[in-house]
Amino acid sequence: MLNDKPKQLTFFNFPKPKENEKNTKVFLLFRKTIPEIPSTTYGTFSIYKYPAKFIPQVIAYVLKNYAKPGMKIFDPFAGGGTVGIVSKLYGYDYELWDLNPILKIIHDTAIMKNPKINPAELIKEIKNSKNEFIPNWSNLNYWFPQEFLPMLSKTWGFVHSTEENVKHILLIPLLNVTKYFSYADEKVHKLYKSKYSKKKIEELLKSNYEALFYAKLEKEIHKLLHKIWEYNRLNPKEVVYEIKAGIDTLEMKLENDVNILITSPPYLQAQEYIRSTKLELFWLGFDENYIRELSKKELPYRPVKEIKIYSEKYHELRGKIQEEHLKLLYDRYFFSILWALTNLSERVTDYMFIFVGPAKIRTTPIPIDEIIIEHLKFFGWEHEITFVDKIVSRVMFETKINPASKENDSRIKTEHLVVLKRKK
Repeated sequence: MLNDKPKQLTFFNFPKPKENEKNTKVFLLFRKTIPEIPSTTYGTFSIYKYPAKFIPQVIAYVLKNYAKPGMKIFDPFAGGGTVGIVSKLYGYDYELWDLNPILKIIHDTAIMKNPKINPAELIKEIKNSKNEFIPNWSNLNYWFPQEFLPMLSKTWGFVHSTEENVKHILLIPLLNVTKYFSYADEKVHKLYKSKYSKKKIEELLKSNYEALFYAKLEKEIHKLLHKIWEYNRLNPKEVVYEIKAGIDTLEMKLENDVNILITSPPYLQAQEYIRSTKLELFWLGFDENYIRELSKKELPYRPVKEIKIYSEKYHELRGKIQEEHLKLLYDRYFFSILWALTNLSERVTDYMFIFVGPAKIRTTPIPIDEIIIEHLKFFGWEHEITFVDKIVSRVMFETKINPASKENDSRIKTEHLVVLKRKK
């Protein structure tokens, strides 16, 4: 099955909005617009549970309806790299940036050609390996029982010493299994020791946990191989790409022009992506001081330079926020993302597509999309349309009561794709 030739697909184009539809909001369920991608979790779009990631159909819709041959695509908040993984399917060069260094691992695994790997033989090699690796992490014993460390050390020692193509078949499966064998709750997108995860470890310690560990790892490898096979059935193209992982987008400038910027900036009050992946980053070999420094650069908790914001709605809503710490968070968020988008837009020649969800500070709704539109209009961008997409499934942590407001929680129900065109 893994040797099947790539599937030749018939691509169906959906028309762009008509002229009289400009400057309006149009409801569009993106997952229904791209028949060649069977689901949001097809192929390597779902090999790792990165929080708040793009569904591939959003990028595919943009590329099919707005991009032209030869254009270059850019995502400055790339997360798990979905923009690049989709761009490769449609034959577009791309550049991806993100603060989290895990971007490169997810991306490089996702675009692999079908490897010739026997998972059972690979597990045997791991068991016979003499290499060891333990992360230099002061909180290691808080997150892992001492009993699990020998098998984790052996497996990670093998990974860190093996050749690149084998390493990329092991990294994502091993990250998933390592988290499962920790006190972290793998069901939520935060480093969180829950009642469930404590109970899970208690039960694992009573079992033949080493056999379970290797069985689960082998199963995860099989799953990844199938996902890679699915992706290659979509016939990805040879393109030029550049990945800049572990860099600060707020301090970067584009060196060359790009035609299309498409991104989903960090969400308001939900940006702890480095903190959420600390466990994984330590096992990948990153230094504790380096991870700490990355965490300090997350939005909106870092100090940022104040900028002038050209949005009446921004200032109107700011006046409704009473608590000073929430006002500071609000300011830092918009200073950050609007500075980044304004700065980077200078080298964007055609379109910007900004995918954001409405948010709240306490009970005040914050229409992030409208604030972005008002601000960027001042810098020569024309708002064509905003597509409103319904969130069908959610993998982020959910709760009935918002811990901040102590009121019934109201999670984001829709996400908005703002389409901005460079004025000629």
